[in-house]
This record gives sequence, C-alpha cells and structure tokens, in this order.
Amino acid sequence: MTHQEPHRIHRSGWLRAAVLGANDGIVSIASLVVGVAASEAERGDIVLAGVAGLVAGAMSMAAGEYVSVQSQADTEKADLELEARELQANPQGEFEELAGIYRDRGLDAGLAREVARQLMERDALGAHARDDIGITEELSAQPIQAAVWSAVAFAAGATAPVLTAWLAPMDSMLWLVSAVAILLLGGLGALAARVGGADPARGAIRVCLWGTAAMGLTAAVGKLFGVLI
Repeated sequence: MTHQEPHRIHRSGWLRAAVLGANDGIVSIASLVVGVAASEAERGDIVLAGVAGLVAGAMSMAAGEYVSVQSQADTEKADLELEARELQANPQGEFEELAGIYRDRGLDAGLAREVARQLMERDALGAHARDDIGITEELSAQPIQAAVWSAVAFAAGATAPVLTAWLAPMDSMLWLVSAVAILLLGGLGALAARVGGADPARGAIRVCLWGTAAMGLTAAVGKLFGVLI
C-alpha cells in the first residue's frame, strides 16, 4: 500500500489570494461604510460609497495580483530559459552542480552522482528547476488564478458590510456593520488557519485586531471631519 500524507502546500497559491481578497474586502468596505456612517451621511450615500468601493476594490485586487504574480512568473520563465541554455552549453558542469547539491543535502559522493545522473536522464531541466532554482509545479506562479480568486473573494467579503448598511436601522448601522465585519473576519481567520494547518484561534484573533483598528480609525476620521470619505 502507498503511504499518503495530506500535505497542504499545494493550496498556498489560491488560498493566499482568496484569504487576502476576502479579508481586504471585509476590512476595506466595512471601514469605508463605518467612516461614511460616522459622518452622519444618508443611507443612500453610505450604500453608494460601499458599492463603489466594492467594484473598485475587486478590480484593483485583480489587477494588483495579476501584475505581481505575473512578474514572478516572468522571473521563473527567465530562470528556466537560462537553465536550459546552460544544460545545452555545459551539460557536464550542470551535472556536477546537481550532484554537489545532493552531496550538500547529505548523500555520499557516489550516490549523489548516481541520483543526479538518473534524474538528468529522465528530466534534466525539471531536476534543475526543482533542486537548483527551487521552482516546483505546486508552487509555480499562476497569475490568472491569483487574479480571479482575489477579485471574487474581495467582492464576496465586501458584500456583507454593504448589505448590512442597506438593511440595518440608521441609528445602529455603524455598530452593526462593525459587528458583522468582526464576526466575519474572525471566522475567515479561523478557517484560513485551519485550512493551512495553523491554530484557528490565533488566526481569528490576528485578523480581528487589525480589522477593529482599521474600522476604529476610519470611524474617527468620519466623525472628526463630518464629511463623506
């Protein structure tokens, strides 16, 4: 029987983008709504600000993630092309380099050379990409995936404070939006930590503290200046 372990590292790409997007959607739009509400604006203005922030934020997240991750992908591609040229121009030198990597990891010289030989016969570029450069299929850059997950997650996270602002009584809107946002942030932080194999309580506390600070500061600005943000 084959022994299998439930590793989570393959989730890192989309999980990072989704968690970042949802967290940013909740914090940004809840803070925006709270700040506008604190300025004693009308409900229509508050909801309009939230919707505009949702659309702008989702597009900004998608664009930012795409550009950032595409830069990483371009770097990976350039490194792979360089490695391919080196393998073509100096295969023996690349073989010695790979064998040296395995020696440094604890294999004896003879075994290190045999492992390097077999791996290079099977897939020389793949072996160097993984063990020399550090590029693996699981962790390689995925710009489109990151952009889509970020935009969708941001919109999903931002929808809650907008709906709360739309439905909540005006006299308690500020507190209800804040409470809903903190509850969602806590749940998101705990879920993300659990999926990633970390402590859920610590993940929840971490995002709640930052979210509370952001909303509190924005509310203070709205109350202080008494203008739409």
